[in-house]
Amino acid sequence: MNQSKLSVLTDEGIELLKNLIRTPSVSRNEDKTAELIFNYLKDHGVEDVHRHLNNVWALSKNFDANKPTILLNSHHDTVLPAKTYTRDPYSPDVEDGVLYGLGSNDAGGPLINLITTFLYFYDNDNLPYNLIIAPTAEEENSGENGVMSILDKLPPIEFAVVGEPTCMEISVAEKGILVLDCTAHGKTGHAARNTGINAIYKALDDINWLRNYKFEKTSPWLGDVKCTVTGVNAGTLHNVIPAECTFMVDVRITEKYTHQEILDIIRQNIPNKDTEVKPRSFKLKSSHIDENHPFIKLAAAKGFKLFGSPTTSDRAVMPYASLKMGPGDSNRSHTADEYILLSEIREGVEKTVGLFEEFFGR
Repeated sequence: MNQSKLSVLTDEGIELLKNLIRTPSVSRNEDKTAELIFNYLKDHGVEDVHRHLNNVWALSKNFDANKPTILLNSHHDTVLPAKTYTRDPYSPDVEDGVLYGLGSNDAGGPLINLITTFLYFYDNDNLPYNLIIAPTAEEENSGENGVMSILDKLPPIEFAVVGEPTCMEISVAEKGILVLDCTAHGKTGHAARNTGINAIYKALDDINWLRNYKFEKTSPWLGDVKCTVTGVNAGTLHNVIPAECTFMVDVRITEKYTHQEILDIIRQNIPNKDTEVKPRSFKLKSSHIDENHPFIKLAAAKGFKLFGSPTTSDRAVMPYASLKMGPGDSNRSHTADEYILLSEIREGVEKTVGLFEEFFGR
């Protein structure tokens, strides 16, 4: 490992992160950070840089279509700053080795980690793999104009490394999401008389079933499928039996089921067969990479901890094997006074580059 080269690139990456923090980039409004990243790659001599909407991607210098390709992806959008911030969320202040600012941890640190890794290997003509770096938009709101909008513009991908704050542990599996909008049907009537069919009571039966039902298949990394009712709405007047009760369900899916299989099981087993169960989308799939994959086996041998993640990322829309890793801690994501340690970034870059060097040299 060329420590001098890596140190310079890491220092420059941290300065890029500070500039990204200074530049508001809430989902769907990332044009200025996309421009910063595009120019940063160009300024570092990267020749094949592309941009579509607010997504940027670049190919390694000696890209060879006959070699397999690894995608390095992270996002440069953020959520809105929490109302409880005590600092300026757009001021990249460093105090005692701690870098504060919106997006510093989620996912600025992981993004810089992968950009720096890409630049370190950029002009190496002896690699057995191609590399593509893709800083993308709209991850925080699972937007259509984020990474999904460029997947068909990329060459075939062997596997992807998605940058998120994982304390440099490696997520080999990740739950998908299925959101259901349900409507239980009753019949209107007067609350003082024994008339009508209360849709709330019918919904309660359905909700209780969702709460207690156990799906048969269990994932070794992700555990069980989890259903959570996260919203209920019914009734307008105190003396009128409601004819409808709507409720919203968040379903966290493992790799053991497809979205359609989960939907079919719920529709077939929910107590009230006239309850409508409508899915919003099938796009956020469960993702995983085989633990016997050479990259994962090497990482485990080098002491990287493997885990299954209950939260989603842009892996959910990728049609190939993927893993999630990066410096920082997901517990800090979306919190007030978000921060990342500079030491986490430096150690993360060194670990990532070291892992890839060994993988490329197998």
